[in-house]
Amino acid sequence: MFKRCCAVVAGLLLAACGVPTARQETPHAAPPPVAGAGVLIPKSPTGPGLYVIDPSQSEIRLLVYRAGVMATLGHNHVIINRSLAGWIKFTGDPTAASFAVSLPVADFIVDDVGARGLEGGDFLEEVPEDAKEGTRHNMLSAALLDADHYPTITLRSVSVTNNAGAMHATVIVGVAGHETTLVVPVQLATSVAQISASGSIRLRQTSLGLKPFSILMGSLKVQDEMTMSFTVVATIT
Repeated sequence: MFKRCCAVVAGLLLAACGVPTARQETPHAAPPPVAGAGVLIPKSPTGPGLYVIDPSQSEIRLLVYRAGVMATLGHNHVIINRSLAGWIKFTGDPTAASFAVSLPVADFIVDDVGARGLEGGDFLEEVPEDAKEGTRHNMLSAALLDADHYPTITLRSVSVTNNAGAMHATVIVGVAGHETTLVVPVQLATSVAQISASGSIRLRQTSLGLKPFSILMGSLKVQDEMTMSFTVVATIT
């Protein structure tokens, strides 16, 4: 995520530009690559109330922030994915709802100009193309998302609670072989033909099994905490 500002740090910045670059977990044998891997559509239940996710209206968005005493050498990043697949099961009672979502890691888009413009503020600075490509390359590498062996990120519901209209979904998130349970606030809008779920949560990258990027004894690094927001729209089958 870092731009070249001087010869001393240029190589480091280009080599390490991006979100966390190592994973904190015990080494294990990765499964073989999936031939022609795209998005793995989760198996859906049967019966009434089944809605299929519409990727043209759905998005997951990550806001990743620079940190350290040399943070001015870096950029904040907007990282989005609009290739969601999956389903929502809803028959009228939110607490009985369930869902499963997957998205191909290869379809992450780094610092789309329009997306950065919508965020404004900390994201108004222009990001050079080489920094965007460096970020994406590192994201997909074996050190982070390991796209060759884990081509999809998965999310599946455990339960949904509704406390005086404040809904929260307990979700298991699978990233590069590591699973994490999160409790996520959800806003729900429903109609006969369509259901929409949206929300935002701040979470730590280390909770997903990732190690935030850091060089120069921490003088230049990525914040552990990031923001994930989502909009998931599904239509009745």
